[in-house]
Amino acid sequence: MRLIRIATANINTTVGATRDNVDRAIAACELAAKDDATVIVLPEQAIGGYAPEDLVQWRAFVEAQWVGLERLAKATEASRCVVAVGVTVAIDARLYNAAALLFAGKIVGLVPKEKLPTYNVFYEERTFAHGAPGMREHVRGVPFGDLVFAFDFGAVALEVCEDFWSPDGPMRRRCYAGAELVLNVSASPFRIGVASTRREMIATRAADNQCTLAYANLVGANDGLVFDGGGFVAQNGRVALEATRFREGVSAVTVDLDRTLRLRTENTTWRTDRDTFAAADHGPEVVRVQGVTRSRDKLTYPFPQNKSFFLPAEPPTSSARAAFCEEILDALTLGVGDYFEKTGAFKTIGVALSGGRDSLFCLWIARRYVDKRFADLDKAGRDGKARELLRAFFMPSRFSSKRTAAAADEAAKELCVPFAVVSIDDGFDREIIEANKMLQAGESLTPTAKQNIQARLRSARMWTWANNAGGLFLQTSNMSEKSVGYCTIGGDMEGALSVIANLPKTVVNYILDYLLETTGSPAIRMTLEMPASAELAADQEDEKDLMPFPVLDACFALYAGEKMSVAEVKEVLRVMFPEHAGKTDPWADKFGRLFVQSIYKWVQTPITLHVGNLDLDRERALQLPVVQKVQW
Repeated sequence: MRLIRIATANINTTVGATRDNVDRAIAACELAAKDDATVIVLPEQAIGGYAPEDLVQWRAFVEAQWVGLERLAKATEASRCVVAVGVTVAIDARLYNAAALLFAGKIVGLVPKEKLPTYNVFYEERTFAHGAPGMREHVRGVPFGDLVFAFDFGAVALEVCEDFWSPDGPMRRRCYAGAELVLNVSASPFRIGVASTRREMIATRAADNQCTLAYANLVGANDGLVFDGGGFVAQNGRVALEATRFREGVSAVTVDLDRTLRLRTENTTWRTDRDTFAAADHGPEVVRVQGVTRSRDKLTYPFPQNKSFFLPAEPPTSSARAAFCEEILDALTLGVGDYFEKTGAFKTIGVALSGGRDSLFCLWIARRYVDKRFADLDKAGRDGKARELLRAFFMPSRFSSKRTAAAADEAAKELCVPFAVVSIDDGFDREIIEANKMLQAGESLTPTAKQNIQARLRSARMWTWANNAGGLFLQTSNMSEKSVGYCTIGGDMEGALSVIANLPKTVVNYILDYLLETTGSPAIRMTLEMPASAELAADQEDEKDLMPFPVLDACFALYAGEKMSVAEVKEVLRVMFPEHAGKTDPWADKFGRLFVQSIYKWVQTPITLHVGNLDLDRERALQLPVVQKVQW
């Protein structure tokens, strides 16, 4: 047996907080060492924080990362652990997103990322240079490039995040060069369903390359990106460790590297492919690292927990519905909490409650943050923290119903949030008078303008409260309404952080149904019993103004996600929604018109939490020109 213990360390970094980030890394390494870890894997860009974007163009920021890297190496010297960590490295005019390998107080090697994503939420190629096969350089005397590291327990390779997402990544040639253990430092943002994709990918890569693969992901949120953490160790296709997501912590597993060697020996196809590769390519450079790594005398063979090599483990108890809802709730909670804490600009969190679904959902997320943040307190203590940190406001007009007022009041009581009712009716009347003074002869205020006056009055009051209280004003509009401009510039589009602006309305409704089932919340029940309405006009209902939300969300997914034409969208809708025969064609036309005409609106929204592969955010996922024609 050749036993080693591999630890994945999830730390919550902040971009630019090089000292704090290194402190967190040191603390995680100390925990891993106490658990007899041989190898520790930290996340991508763990020293400087991710995503640094153009901040890496400040050389002082890059230099500070090297200072932090040296401090981390010294701090882990006594443990004799091998540590992999992500860092920015400068060589002349080039900047690299790299993985560093630390051992015995030294930086023993640096390996640059080769696959630089420039899609969806990523812009790495804007600032970083590519690593390349066969690269051989030195940085301050440290080997840099396409490397494999030989230790007393076996051969180790490094790679950075995206490198393992490509089947043509550097892992193959490094494994052919002898690497048995591949360490992937990663900062992979949360997307709905991404955990199962990662698990399958990691198992596949470990099987394809007949290696042991360890992956550690960043946890925490920076701007609108939410990183769900977690980690995996997979040995030759079999997952040996799956770390808990959405929390800082260290997870570890013992593996027998002789098993990897044995399976390579048995796999004639792998050996033939390796020989073919070796004949055509010299492969990476092997760096022989001198010194004895951490003692492995206490390690024991990793037999299954159920003590059977043939029977399956107990199946997971969580349903697919619960897993779907809970991971979205966790992602949004982490996004709101980290934005609130890391910016250093806020003392409280405020929500303008309408008595409707979106604002209730956002307040629920804010309260969930309090419960997670102060989980060590009992319920009374957490209720006290909610009263201290959260605020809710109901600003009714003449169009607000008694039912929504009651639902808003119940939500605030249920979640223990201080609640104020401040009517906007007097301000509404005054603003109509003043607005009429701006009109020309024969002109009059349109119904839409009158609706928007109400939304803007509420927003102005929320900003005044936020300025006075140091409040984080949460914007509560959803992605469905945002996509067709069913929102008001200067009104409900306002806020410091958009919580659900990348969450379709059908998903909001689905999660609220789930929360009602699991909590029995009277506030949620009261809210769901009413049709969704902006309540800016008499008898207004959102789906009557627009179309049924399942149809609207289908239009958005097909047009913006699948990049279909409106004509193609119509074809799909006719089959998808036969119960709306004769209506889906006009709805598709309406969606196409409103979507293009509303781009100028949604590009002005605040920073938005990203939870899916299809986001409505010009700076991140869907980059569309504001000025365009659809003659095509």
